[in-house]
Order: sequence, then C-alpha cells, then structure tokens
Amino acid sequence: MISRRQFSLLAVGIGLTLAAPASAADFELIQPGKLLVATQGTFAPFSMRGPDGELDGLEIRVVKEIARRLKLEYTPVITQFDAALVGLLSGQYDMTSVSMDITAARQKQVTFADGWLASGAMILTRKTTGIRTGDDLKGKNVGAVAASTFGKIAEQSGATLKSYKAEVDAVQDLVNDNLDAVVTDAVAANYAIKARKLPLVTGEGTLSQVQKGFAIQKGKPNLTKAINGALADMIADGTYARLTTDLIGFDPHPKEPIRSEL
Repeated sequence: MISRRQFSLLAVGIGLTLAAPASAADFELIQPGKLLVATQGTFAPFSMRGPDGELDGLEIRVVKEIARRLKLEYTPVITQFDAALVGLLSGQYDMTSVSMDITAARQKQVTFADGWLASGAMILTRKTTGIRTGDDLKGKNVGAVAASTFGKIAEQSGATLKSYKAEVDAVQDLVNDNLDAVVTDAVAANYAIKARKLPLVTGEGTLSQVQKGFAIQKGKPNLTKAINGALADMIADGTYARLTTDLIGFDPHPKEPIRSEL
C-alpha cells in the first residue's frame, strides 16, 4: 500500500517518462548514441572535402544537423555509391546520405526518410560536342556513376555507357576528351561548372525529375520518424534553407516531398 503522496510522486514520474524524448536505444541504432551514416566524400556539392580536409556538402550539413537535434554523434562511413545499399542491408550503418534518388525499385528494398532535395538528371558535356538533349546521346560515349539512375537514362537514350565509382572521375574523363558526355545530378552539374570552373556546359533542362532520400533499413520506424521530425523542424525554422543556400545559392527542398512508406 502506498500513500497518496507517494502515488502522486509516482504519477508525476510516469508522466515525465512518457514526455521525455526517445533514448538512443529507442532509435534502433547499431551503436548507442551514434548515427552511422554512409557517404561518398567525392560527390560535390553533396559530399566532399573542404579546404581543411573535413567532410562538407549538402548531405553532410543536413545530416549533421539532424544528428545534433537527436542528440546523437554524427559518424560518417565512407563508401562507394554502388555499395551503399549493400552495406545498409548488411547492417554496416544506420542510414545512407549518398545522393540517392527515391525510386519504386529501391523502396522495395529500404525505407526512405521524407524526400530532402529536389533535382533531376542532367547532361554535362563540352561545348564542341553539340550534345544538348537526351536524343543527342544516341551512339555517344557517356559516363555515369555505377548503379545510379543516371546510367540507366544514358542507356535508354541509346548511349554507350561507361560506369565509374566516383562522379569526379567521369567528369575528368569528359574534360580529357575520353567521353562525349556525362549524365549526372543537375545540382552537381551546375556546381561543377561554377565551383571548379570547368570548360563544360550543361544540356537543355533535365532528363528527369527526382527527389533524393536518406535510406534506412526496413523495420526501423522509430529512426525513420525521428529523422523526419528533425528534418521537418529544420525546414520550419529556416535552418535547412540557411545550410543549403550558403553552399549552392538556393533552397533545394521539394515543394511536395515524397513521404516515408511506414
């Protein structure tokens, strides 16, 4: 038998427990207190090395802020794009932040957090090639990152595809006249020309309209909901716009994000 005062204190304690934020364990993490995130580190402006050698980029800034808001330690795991989903499904990290398009096929394998960036596929080429549209890719030697949607678009356009582990290598081959064009992300294409002052041009418009998503292993609803909540708060208070606009000059958040399938 407990006294009325003891009961009141117990009730308050229960209320505080229910109102408290979820612990690291509740996020279904591989390592308590840490958010293990797969990234490339070679795909500017999404993930790259800054002048000080530290990771920077759109995805790095956004996920670091998500981790901070969830009171977790952001822990990057460097991987190649074509190995990102394999590593996720085998439990090597909690999520991916590689510049991954949300597609129906991928949604069968993983859960995506709400779409965090709107973009599309774009042609990157030299001024002298005359390549401007998807139709112009037919019969051309075109580079794209392995396992990306960009390679599929190039092949569907009738191009001879050469796959690369890193987009920077494909762009370098293009500059060196070893390719006729590269199909890549529109944000990345424009950033490459402006930031790196490359002697390249983009095609006319985009070849697709896509949204990028952070991939999470299926069966982790708490982690997915926590990431979505932190992302929504960032957008609402202007932090997302500040972090991204500072790097690329505009806010790339989708007007109508693709929502998580939970």
